[in-house]
Amino acid sequence: MSLDMTTLLAIIAMAVVTYFTRIAGLFVADRLVLTGRAKAAFDAIPPAVLVAVIAPTALTTGWAEAIAAGITAVAAFRLPLLGTVAVGVIAVVVLRNLI
Repeated sequence: MSLDMTTLLAIIAMAVVTYFTRIAGLFVADRLVLTGRAKAAFDAIPPAVLVAVIAPTALTTGWAEAIAAGITAVAAFRLPLLGTVAVGVIAVVVLRNLI
């Protein structure tokens, strides 16, 4: 396998641009003053990312994981984070042994 100089430079350029866009977000986010709908949109980003990461795994691995994800989602409305994680882990373990 060989790598020509053009391809290597393109990869390096893409890596540099990706790195700078991520770092720029950190610097710009501190200077933004958000109110109203913009603040609500930014506050919705972490749960949306979490659901986007968890949902495909929970829904494609089996019934035990899908049911445990539902139980954990319900628990998340009532319990703090550590309690929610504990309920989720226990639900997966119990359901995997039952199903």
